[in-house]
Amino acid sequence: MSNINEPQYYILHETVENFTLCEREKIPSCLSHSCPSLSQEPPADISNFPRSPSLPTMKLQGSFKEFTPDFTDDEGDGIYWFRCSSPGLYQCRESGLVFDMRGEGDVSYRIVPWDRRLLSQHGKKPAGPLFDISCQQQSVAQLHLPHCEIRSTGGCHFLSVAHMHDEGIDFIRPVKITETHVVINITGFSPFGNIKDEDSPPDLVQALVLLFHKHLDPESDHLINVLMLPKNIVLEKVLRFRKKLDENEVFLETPPHCKLQPKQLYTLSTCPGEELVLVQPTEGEFDPESYDNYFPTFQVVYKEMRSRIKLFLRDSSSSSVWERWVCFSTARVRRSYGPTRQNLSPKELLEEIRSSFIDRISESVLKKLQDKMLEKKVLNDSEREDVEAGRTKRDKARVLVDTVRNKGDAASSEMIRSLCVLDPYLSGDLKLM
Repeated sequence: MSNINEPQYYILHETVENFTLCEREKIPSCLSHSCPSLSQEPPADISNFPRSPSLPTMKLQGSFKEFTPDFTDDEGDGIYWFRCSSPGLYQCRESGLVFDMRGEGDVSYRIVPWDRRLLSQHGKKPAGPLFDISCQQQSVAQLHLPHCEIRSTGGCHFLSVAHMHDEGIDFIRPVKITETHVVINITGFSPFGNIKDEDSPPDLVQALVLLFHKHLDPESDHLINVLMLPKNIVLEKVLRFRKKLDENEVFLETPPHCKLQPKQLYTLSTCPGEELVLVQPTEGEFDPESYDNYFPTFQVVYKEMRSRIKLFLRDSSSSSVWERWVCFSTARVRRSYGPTRQNLSPKELLEEIRSSFIDRISESVLKKLQDKMLEKKVLNDSEREDVEAGRTKRDKARVLVDTVRNKGDAASSEMIRSLCVLDPYLSGDLKLM
């Protein structure tokens, strides 16, 4: 007879017609609770859920160590990975995931599609990307999944985590929910992702408005594709998705942050107005579950190339929720009509973009690129010091690109690949991707 105070754990097994509820052997509290426990009324503050006593107290966000993951896209699989050498909290710059490592380990992860039918059968819906995570050493103690809820509205109360596996689906009760992440204890691996109750209130969420400029012939229409997406999407995946749809499309780096209401209709307007610019459709709905497909909500069409245009996103009450000046570089657009670089070697490609790279790379990206070249052993410590000895950002960029390209195609290819990950906007503008 089990103690009445001990929690029971269940796993749901999918059958042809429905799901059967089977009792599971008692396991540590880092694994899932049953569906019935999640359907109970949420507490006033979900962040107060009890944590596993076997794990240390949560570390402060300031102790996160950021890393840029390695990335491979063999056969379009898109796998991120990093090697951890010591315990600590490690945050991925690309995905926002945080790994609480109890020791060294090799962690790999990729974004996989949700089974929305399976979620819907349990009254759940996606609230973030679904990450398929693996660590052979089993050294990940906690996983922090980024969310886009606004905590003050109460939306966090309806968050939990789905753990998908061959036997079905587990629902994991969070250890803690911070302003930015849902924290869970884990011992096993496979896909994890944030979910919400389907009947949760449609509260405002953190969102992004992303702009992509379509390169067309100067005599034809010009296009801006406007995407409205939840904030916790993985931007790099969006950029790769759009690039595969149209390699001539350029991401316009404009401050994207705003707050949007799920399933609410929004309108987009411009300055100059409709007599010079067409916006289609006239209104569009914000879908907070856009984690697999990244298609535009609006398209802005105009005839004459212009230096800038202002966009206004308004809600049903005509209140502006996002407005930005979008500035264009006519030189950049003209440059995209030039010959392709498919026949250039990596070294020749660095030589061709050398001046633009020196002029346009930002200080922060330059520093990250140096770190990556040192990590990849493209640079040694002495060469890194030579780069840092430059008096200005341009001097440092000049030494870096010349040092790498003089090492040949392999080193040049590594630098190009790293630059595409660290600054996809500049890389797209330089036609590196």
